[in-house]
Amino acid sequence: MTHDEVILRLYRDRDEQALTQTDDKYGKLCRSLAYRILGDRQDAEECVNDVLLKLWSSIPPAQPESLTAYISAVTRNLCFDRLEAARTEKRGGGELPAVLDELEPFLASDDAPEDCIAKIALQESISRFLGAVPREQRLIFLARYWSFQPIAEIAKQHDSTVGRVKMILKRTKEKLKLYLEQEGLL
Repeated sequence: MTHDEVILRLYRDRDEQALTQTDDKYGKLCRSLAYRILGDRQDAEECVNDVLLKLWSSIPPAQPESLTAYISAVTRNLCFDRLEAARTEKRGGGELPAVLDELEPFLASDDAPEDCIAKIALQESISRFLGAVPREQRLIFLARYWSFQPIAEIAKQHDSTVGRVKMILKRTKEKLKLYLEQEGLL
């Protein structure tokens, strides 16, 4: 039985050790992701506590196949909720404003039903696109636009230069734009 399976069993059994085990294994990931989005260590720490509470209340009934992905998604969503509640850019010193500026051409601007459908189609198309690009490009793209990692950090993780990572991101975005145009989504 893997460590994640043990943690999930603790949640199902309503054993509070699930929270301790989750924080031990995933606390650093959550704090890092939350800090990159929120830009404030105290807000990030509060968000991690909210993540643990959300996990406690959602597992069960949720039965995540990947605990890492589930925890990352919960963390991101709670961070975005916190940003929405704050409604101020002065507290957004993290990577979020820069990343959103870079992706602005791909983001819809209003929430009409047609736009919701378009967003779903866009998400599916981006997933297909990323499945087709080489692994390194995909990892760099996701590090920047999913995990909001600074470019310098991505370069270090990939034993590369900042310039090379910027070029990979630029070329991948250009390919994505062309792909989305061919799909009729831009």
